[in-house]
Amino acid sequence: MRPEWDDIFLEIVGVLSKRSTCDRGRVSCLIVKDQRIISTGYAGSPIGQPHCDDVGHYLVNIKDSFTGVESIHCIRTLHAEANAISIAARFGIALEGSTLYCVMEPCFTCAGLLIQAGIKRVVCAKLYSGSDRGRTLLVESGIDLCIR
Repeated sequence: MRPEWDDIFLEIVGVLSKRSTCDRGRVSCLIVKDQRIISTGYAGSPIGQPHCDDVGHYLVNIKDSFTGVESIHCIRTLHAEANAISIAARFGIALEGSTLYCVMEPCFTCAGLLIQAGIKRVVCAKLYSGSDRGRTLLVESGIDLCIR
């Protein structure tokens, strides 16, 4: 039996996650249009900058002004979605009408980037505990969100 495209692309995302350079979040994503991969991204530092795996994490305390909850985040790396969108822009690839496949659902900031880039569908392998607002933003913006 032939697997569905969503299953194939999520499997590829799982393999691509091995390229991530921050062990706090080995995540990746890919952007697809007409069943063709047009961009990929993983959690990693900007081009030419040191990676967490090589020099350690750049950790900061972040306090959510809505909930008051404090958490520690590594800010050395860019999120997979931001990297995939940036690489597409660098090479002049339009993302309008595409689908993004990712390990976990996008955070609020990445959700905004996906909306602005014209991505119309997001397929995630799992939920992200800190993404209630990201999920809401995607759905309110008419993005088809699928958690597998």
